[in-house]
Amino acid sequence: MDSGFQHFDQAISGDQTRLSDHARRSANQAIGFLMQQAVENADCISLAAGLVDEESLPVKIVREAVAELLSDAVSGRKLLQYGITPGPEPLRRVFRTNLARLEQRNDELRDLPLSQLVLTTGSQQLLSLVTQALFNPGDICLVAAPTYFVYIDVLQAAGAEIVPVTADADGMRPDSLAAALEQIQSEGKLDRVRLVYVVSDFDNPSGVSVSAERRPELLQIVQKYSLDRRIFLLEDCAYRELRYDGNAIPSIWSLDKTHETVILAQTFSKSFSPGIRVGMGVLPQCLVKAVTDLKGNEDFGSAHLNQHIVARAIRTGEYADHVRSVCESYRRKRDAMVAMVEREFSGLPGVSWFKPQGGMYVWMRLPDHIATGFTGPLFQRATQVDKVMYVPGELSYPADWVDRPHCEMRLSFGVQNIVGIEAGIRRLASAVRWVLDAPPPSVLQAESGR
Repeated sequence: MDSGFQHFDQAISGDQTRLSDHARRSANQAIGFLMQQAVENADCISLAAGLVDEESLPVKIVREAVAELLSDAVSGRKLLQYGITPGPEPLRRVFRTNLARLEQRNDELRDLPLSQLVLTTGSQQLLSLVTQALFNPGDICLVAAPTYFVYIDVLQAAGAEIVPVTADADGMRPDSLAAALEQIQSEGKLDRVRLVYVVSDFDNPSGVSVSAERRPELLQIVQKYSLDRRIFLLEDCAYRELRYDGNAIPSIWSLDKTHETVILAQTFSKSFSPGIRVGMGVLPQCLVKAVTDLKGNEDFGSAHLNQHIVARAIRTGEYADHVRSVCESYRRKRDAMVAMVEREFSGLPGVSWFKPQGGMYVWMRLPDHIATGFTGPLFQRATQVDKVMYVPGELSYPADWVDRPHCEMRLSFGVQNIVGIEAGIRRLASAVRWVLDAPPPSVLQAESGR
C-alpha cells in the first residue's frame, strides 16, 4: 500500500500487546484508510463513497413491514428472538423464489435444496466465511485485475497468495485465467489453488460485466484444473439487479449444472437497504457444513427480524417495484456522470473511461505517469484545493503486484445527486488539468537545485 498506511504498522510495533497473525495481516485495510480520508476531507464532494442514494432507501416499505410483522405480540416476539444459523426454512424458500426470478426460471428453483442456501449479514459475511473455510496461509486465489478491494483485504488477512488475472471490457479473460492456472501448475502449486473470484455483473470497481460468452468458458476452465483438489468459483452478484441497459445475463452459477463448483453471493444492501444487512449465499453441498459452522461461531443466526422484512417485501412485490425505481434513479445519475466526464475530459490527452451498463461506478484511467494514490500530487490537489474525493485505482489490485497500475480511479455516482455529480466532475477535471500542466518531478528537482 501507499506509505500513508505506515502508521498502522508503527502503532502495532509500538504496542506490547501480542496480536494474532490474522490481526496483524488485517491491519492495513484500504477501506479503513479510505474512510479516514473521508473524515479528514469532509468538506469535499465525495465521488469515492460506495454508499447508496439515501433518497432511494425504502422507509415506507420497511415501516409498514415492521408494523405488520409486530402487530401481533405473540408472533412478534418470535421475530425478535434468535433465529437459526442458515436462516428459517420458510424465509429461505422466499429468497430461493427471488433467485428463480433473477434466473428467469418459472419453477421457483425447486430442484435447489434449501440446505444449500444460507442467509447472511450482507454478502460481505459470506465472502469472509468462505475464505475462512477454504484458505490456509499460502493458498492461492485468482482475481480479476482490478477487483473489489475489500475482498483483497479479506484474502490478505487470511494469508492468501493473490494472483491477478487480466480483465477487459468483457470481464475476466478466459485465456488469461487458463494461462495463470497453467503457470501455477507448472510451478507445482496447483494443489494450493482454492478459489477463483469473479464479480460477474457491473464489477466494483470497473463497472464491467463478464460477457455471456465468457461465463461458460470461465466455469469450464476452473473445472478443467480441478484435478486432485476441487477449485471453487466464487461469483459475487452484489450489483446484479442494478442494470440500466441491455438484457440480463444468466449467472455463472446457473451454468454449473451440478452446483458443485460455483459459490453464489448475493446481497440486498445495494438494491434495498444496507442498514438492513441481509445477504444470501448458495453453496456447493460440500461447503454447507463448514460455512454454517463458522457462521455459528460468529452469530448463530443473522438478524432475524431483518430477514423477515426483506422476505415480506419480496412476497408482496414491493421489492421488485423498489428495484425498478432505484434503477431509474441510478440510470439518470449514471448518464449525468458520463455526460459530464465526456464534457470535461474529452480534450485531455491519455484519459479514458468506461461507461457501465449498471452498478454504481465509472472507472477512469489517466496517463501512466500520473499517480492517483493517496500520497500523490493529484489526490492532494483534488482534496485540498478542488475539494473532491475519488478512490485510487491501485487499491483494487494486490499491494505486492509488480504490475499494479497507479494511474486509475473509481468514481461513484451512488450517493451524490445530479448537481453534486456535475460539480464533483468539474472539480476533478480541474485537479487533473493542474497535474497535466505541472512540470514533471524531475524538472522541479532540477530547478530547485539551481
